Amino acid sequence: MKPLRNQRFTPLRRAVKIPVWGDLGIRLGIAFALVFVVVLIHYADRDGLVDNHDGHVSFIDVVYFTMISITTTGFGDIAPVSDRARMIEALIVTPVRIAVLFIFVGTAYNFIIKRTWEKFRMARIQSQLSDHVVVLGFGVSGSEAVEELIERGTDPATIVVMDMSEARLEQAESMGCNVIQADATRDENMQAVRIDKAQSVLVSAGRDDTSILIVLTVRHLAPKVPISVVVRAADNELLARQAGADNVINPVRFTGLLLAGSARGAHIAEYLSDLASVTGRVQLVERPVLPEEIGKPLNKLASGGRGMRIYRNGVPCGFWEPEAACLQAGDLVVEILPTDENTVLRDSENA
Repeated sequence: MKPLRNQRFTPLRRAVKIPVWGDLGIRLGIAFALVFVVVLIHYADRDGLVDNHDGHVSFIDVVYFTMISITTTGFGDIAPVSDRARMIEALIVTPVRIAVLFIFVGTAYNFIIKRTWEKFRMARIQSQLSDHVVVLGFGVSGSEAVEELIERGTDPATIVVMDMSEARLEQAESMGCNVIQADATRDENMQAVRIDKAQSVLVSAGRDDTSILIVLTVRHLAPKVPISVVVRAADNELLARQAGADNVINPVRFTGLLLAGSARGAHIAEYLSDLASVTGRVQLVERPVLPEEIGKPLNKLASGGRGMRIYRNGVPCGFWEPEAACLQAGDLVVEILPTDENTVLRDSENA
């Protein structure tokens, strides 16, 4: 794997109507406009100034006096002597001096200090990425997945979203996720989000060919990381699995299942949707078998849930099959839990 020191973890910058250099030009323009106004005021009241060098106050002397006055240098070679000139310095020049100071300090903060700190902060986040969820593509499916993950208790700070659209990344950032504007098919971008240290990867690029290419890239860099991908053509499901995806989700097929279910019963589609979302009354949960459950049947789970299926060495076994009569170490259990009880179970597992 290539070193990361030359790679950048680029945070989203909120889109603005005025470009960066335009903003900088406006700030400097305001500052110089204020200085020019003071020059005109000093020149109009030049009779109230005295030049200790030659006794004559020229326009160049006024410009010079204005600059050293605003910058608080004050050499004393030109000074206000009349009461009106001193009042101008106190009531006009002093507020302008403060305003110009704030403009330059604010500009320095926004364009130097803030950006430097943001780069340092994002580099630090990048170096600490581990056991995180990487979402590649933040379209309809990707955004829904992130919302569901957060509803299920996933900390948004452990989610990294990669997309090419600034508008989509703005939405992801508002949810608290880490974001990077980059092409998910490039190795260096995958390495930038430490894909090999991820807990899981969710791929939803919007096009099947792009999604499959992303899966190939991820699997090449992270052979053991679980990958879930969305494909819309049934012919591409096998290709996605051959590319290295662990889970292939076809929203078109799932929609067809819901439609078919609704034809056999008015509430079947509703219940399937209920199972799929954490906001429903019940929820499907996949988890490792607990130590106290080893040797017990699937219908005697410690959580009190309804055991539906186990996965033993990657092979699914239904609750009616003999393998479900005795749970073994290493089994994965799929159960149905009420949402409130699932929250308690999740909190106990996190503790």
